[in-house]
Amino acid sequence: MAGLESIKGGSAWYKCDPPMILSEAPIYRASDSTLHWVDCLANPPELHILAVDPDTGDAIGDGNARARILQLSDSVTVHFFRRDTPGSYICAYYQGVAFLDEETGKLDVVREIIPTEDRGKRRFNDGGVDAAGRFWLAEIDIRAMAYGPDKLPESYGKPLGRLWRYDPDGSLREMDDGFVCGNGLAWSPDNKTMYVNDSVAMKVYSYDFDVATGAITNKTLFIDRRDSFGEPDGMVVDTEGNLWIAVFDSNRVMVFSPQGRHLKDIIFPARNMACTTWGGRNLDILFIATGKDRKGTAKAGDEGGHMFRYHAVGTKGTAKYEFAG
Repeated sequence: MAGLESIKGGSAWYKCDPPMILSEAPIYRASDSTLHWVDCLANPPELHILAVDPDTGDAIGDGNARARILQLSDSVTVHFFRRDTPGSYICAYYQGVAFLDEETGKLDVVREIIPTEDRGKRRFNDGGVDAAGRFWLAEIDIRAMAYGPDKLPESYGKPLGRLWRYDPDGSLREMDDGFVCGNGLAWSPDNKTMYVNDSVAMKVYSYDFDVATGAITNKTLFIDRRDSFGEPDGMVVDTEGNLWIAVFDSNRVMVFSPQGRHLKDIIFPARNMACTTWGGRNLDILFIATGKDRKGTAKAGDEGGHMFRYHAVGTKGTAKYEFAG
């Protein structure tokens, strides 16, 4: 693309030992400057918590600083802090909504959505918390995903992945359907637009969003990657409304304007960039979780399975909201 800015993002900043299979859901807590993420495909799944310097993003005590790792009873694919319950997260596990204890790793299921007999058909993937403290979570259609990026035949019919909203009062609403791989939920800074990726379909959708009611309308294909490459995965926005999207199978984070124009790529030595979060004192450090390249074509030296960061000079991100229940 003519005029597209391309930036080298640098090598992995925090090396996991062993490398993670698929790290996801990074979130940053300003009160103690800690970075939290999961390896959702580890056996057993893991929660990692690492103290970082709020100005540099360095691991505290860099050199021997290691994350605290908790083993989990089921795969947690996304998690967020609970606003009024310190030490607790709301999360999506494979089958629904749960609370997760930061000290013990104990998972308390609060709402099973996918019955056990359907666990081979669907599973939960990414999610988000909106400005009113509601938890949104999106599903994967496991069989549809197996066809590969943009390869689902028309004869398959509508994919099974659904988008849900779980409110602080415990109510649950199905908000949309038809996703192959629901991913990367984010909101514009003015809370008038909601974005959802369908990674394996290689599409990014936008909705008109009503923050007062949590309603979404006017679903629109916002970014179409089907004639290009890469699967839009976890994403965040900055204060200008630009989308910073970790693009799986691409070695990069791609940045798009609020109008959907591709502005720049930050390129990393890891094929599978998975998910992003803003952190640091000024919310100008982009932390990126990655997955191992498990294909037979993986390049020697691929740094997938480790954590990356990028200092976005002149840019300030938006903090992820906390669940209000």
